[in-house]
Amino acid sequence: MTALSRVCAALNAAGVRYAVVGGYAVALHGAVRGTLDIDIAIDWSRETLAATARALTGLGLVSRLPLSADDVFLRRDEYVADRNLVAWNFYNPDDPSEQVDVLIAYDLGNRRTNQVELPDCAAPVLAIDDLIEMKRRSGRPQDAADVAALEKLR
Repeated sequence: MTALSRVCAALNAAGVRYAVVGGYAVALHGAVRGTLDIDIAIDWSRETLAATARALTGLGLVSRLPLSADDVFLRRDEYVADRNLVAWNFYNPDDPSEQVDVLIAYDLGNRRTNQVELPDCAAPVLAIDDLIEMKRRSGRPQDAADVAALEKLR
């Protein structure tokens, strides 16, 4: 089972409403894109954030920073504005290349998702129009390249 499948299966089992975003989402939409970390967006609530953290730690992943779900939920605005922390990172101590970023500067809210069948489970992926909008807002060069690739697919 791939890291992406394991993460998605754990989040699905925990009942978390999430979407794969970032490089994996670009690739799952059909654009050629390499990436190591798995980026996810969640419905922003204390319960969802706590369930996400439990699901990830249940896979053996650990938080890169000494933070709890309550810390992240209660101090979200401070972390984003004052510390430029846009994602809460979890990694596998046995394989540090296996990483999951839970976006804290983005709320999945009522954005659209598409179900993509992975070999071992289904994964909700941010819909292409919402993914393009998200990537446009970041202003990073890689995201501009992703937008161009996604627009060709649209």
